[in-house]
Amino acid sequence: MEEGTSKYPSHCEGTHGSAGDPDPFQWDTREDCEVRQILDRVADKWSLLVIALLDRRVLRFTELKREIDGVSQRMLTVTLRQLERDGLVRRTVHPVVPPRVEYELTPLGGTLHTTIRSLVTWTEQHQNEIAAAREAYDAREAYDARETATA
Repeated sequence: MEEGTSKYPSHCEGTHGSAGDPDPFQWDTREDCEVRQILDRVADKWSLLVIALLDRRVLRFTELKREIDGVSQRMLTVTLRQLERDGLVRRTVHPVVPPRVEYELTPLGGTLHTTIRSLVTWTEQHQNEIAAAREAYDAREAYDARETATA
């Protein structure tokens, strides 16, 4: 089977609409689609934090654990293994006693960090608008709840 064809296992059948436009829902409805699996992996909060922390620096496991508030040792281990498997993080074991293990972004991981940085920048630029929208929504919900209770 040739990679990129509909017969290749990772190909998501029906991912393009008419005229070759991407279908925005293809990754949301097809669990066997590799795109969905990749998005699920790289968009989770622990992966995002690890990628952000490893930007242009090398860190040991304990340093990552200390920097990421709330992550368990097991969850950090799983996250790092998955990122390493996906080619986004490089793990280096130094042959000393006790072994020293360091993590860094691969060039591919660096390209993902650039994308994440864009998302963070957008969030920073629009946080006040989002806060105002949340307040307006919460006020409407509170009003609707009062109206329902008195009806």
